[in-house]
Amino acid sequence: MIKTFRTPLLLTAAVLVAGCSTDSDNTVTADSLVVSSSWAKAADSGMTAAFAELENTGDEDVHIVSATSPSAGSTELHEMVAVDGGAVMMRESESGFVVEARSVHSLAPGGDHLMLMDLTGPIVPGADVSFTLTFDDGSTKDFTAQVRDFAGAQEEYAPGHGGGAGADHSG
Repeated sequence: MIKTFRTPLLLTAAVLVAGCSTDSDNTVTADSLVVSSSWAKAADSGMTAAFAELENTGDEDVHIVSATSPSAGSTELHEMVAVDGGAVMMRESESGFVVEARSVHSLAPGGDHLMLMDLTGPIVPGADVSFTLTFDDGSTKDFTAQVRDFAGAQEEYAPGHGGGAGADHSG
């Protein structure tokens, strides 16, 4: 009787221990990313940009491959690149953003940022805009950014990105 009782008890204990253990292979990339200081630039129509601090708390690099927002028809990962003559132009990043292990990647005016294009309505100061970042492993991270007035970041666009040279984020 002890033998027949002991086997189910050991099996139950093994199941409980397995259910409580952590396995780093089950951790998704999104769990390693902390988004802070997020904000978006106010705009009545057209396009605008969003910024944040992206902190990778994990031991592996994370790769953001896309972003979406219900506030825009499309959302792109934009980067600033040097062009002939030393000028800097904005364009969609073909490779996305990599946030190295145990580091912070800043999305900031004049640098990498999220570009909201074909706004679905005005982005007004004090409102929140929601975003979803997608990583190369398919995991996602949701965050919100508060909208602010901001007159800076009048970047030039690479041809074919954002309506031609001279376009800005002011909407």
